[in-house]
Amino acid sequence: MAMVMEGVAMAAVATRFPSFRIIHRRRPSSSTSPTSRTLRSFSASASALREGDPPAPLSVSLGHVIRPDFPILHQEVNGSRLVYLDNAATSQKPTAVMRAIQTYYEAYNSNVHRGIHFLSAKATEEFELARKKIASFINASDSSEIVFTRNATEAINLVAYSWGLQNLKPEDEIVLTVAEHHSAIVPWQLVAQKTGAVLKFVGLNQDEVPDINMLKETLSTKTKLVVVHHVSNVLASVLPVEDIVLWAHEIGAKVLVDACQSVPHMVVDVQNLDADFLVASSHKMCGPTGIGFLYGKSYLLSAMPPFLGGGEMISDVFLDHSTYAEPPSRFEAGTPAIGEAIGLGAAIDYLSAISMQKIHDYEASPIFLIAYLSVELSEYLYESLRSVPSVRIYGPVPTRNVRRAALCSFNVENIHPTDIATFLDQQHGVAIRSGHHCAQPLHRYLGISASARVSLHFYNTKEDVDYVVQALNDTVNFFNSFK
Repeated sequence: MAMVMEGVAMAAVATRFPSFRIIHRRRPSSSTSPTSRTLRSFSASASALREGDPPAPLSVSLGHVIRPDFPILHQEVNGSRLVYLDNAATSQKPTAVMRAIQTYYEAYNSNVHRGIHFLSAKATEEFELARKKIASFINASDSSEIVFTRNATEAINLVAYSWGLQNLKPEDEIVLTVAEHHSAIVPWQLVAQKTGAVLKFVGLNQDEVPDINMLKETLSTKTKLVVVHHVSNVLASVLPVEDIVLWAHEIGAKVLVDACQSVPHMVVDVQNLDADFLVASSHKMCGPTGIGFLYGKSYLLSAMPPFLGGGEMISDVFLDHSTYAEPPSRFEAGTPAIGEAIGLGAAIDYLSAISMQKIHDYEASPIFLIAYLSVELSEYLYESLRSVPSVRIYGPVPTRNVRRAALCSFNVENIHPTDIATFLDQQHGVAIRSGHHCAQPLHRYLGISASARVSLHFYNTKEDVDYVVQALNDTVNFFNSFK
């Protein structure tokens, strides 16, 4: 694809921007839980269809029902209503999460563990309850298998430096795909430099999906670790993690799963996956920034040395040596992000009240009808974007057997993705992402340096998709007018 990599100087063309009508959206009132509102709305929609009637579009979707819980969505940006479609970068937060964090700081702010006074005991109880909520959410066998980290990046680094430096030796192999996030590549590059281990990368197949057959063939007795994403943040592809884990375990290798793009959107069961390590970030699952978690099998965590030294992670400290606490405390040196952990716990409560299966069904299963054909939100996004002139969407084409996550990375011929994102924001109030999405090796593999990305969450609607496609067409027409 021919692309203009010199971005149009937006200031120079600002005077040619057309004016746009401001669209006001009335905010529905909200006094009940998301679960009860959702069930009532879907029941009402279903009861309106009599047996034998032709199918008709659902008047109320999950996205419509829960939007009142997200105050940030009810505002205007640059004179237009905000349409937030950058969820693969970070999600928005429901009122319940913000209220939980505020309550912590207003009512029981204190350091956790070892304090005997009321505030410390309360803070400790809520902090450890959040850990239990995470364990239940991903079906870990015990909450001790959950380690709080700053984010998924730190969780991967923890495994790299604690497990990797202890277990990898020269010529051992780490298998990854070219579609991994930088946070799943760079730590292993650093560890490979220290240990002499070798990184082996699996490319894409003709469908622009990591080649699973090639991955299987790459595994050997030299393979000690497989690092893979569950859902690609660029390609929207979903990998068969269960199969990959099975193949890796057959040759004695461990598997680390980057689940940052799957945990917020689908049911993730670590016991069914049988992954050895799994990481995720709070801020992508409607929780606060500054906290994530590592799941690790108990026997692996127990055998791993500390990642950082300091308070909390010790058992006893002497002048010439120290002994260390059991996991997860062993890997949580210093005062943790207490308010953030409690906020993550509230986010899990919120998601669980709706149910992850319902969220997944809404985003990636048939939810509404067009010309009597069932269409899913993710596929609707893909098919709608295809209508934009000269667009190139990356990743697999959705079919009956191939499902995409609810995101699309794309380019439009001869228009830089940053120019697209800037125009959409300034002229239409649409928030998307442009750049390499922390996946430079994948972009180079695709023969590009950057792309634009639209990514949905369960508070988005079909109308949001329609709006961004209309705005994108206007954007393309604007830039093409300079040719």
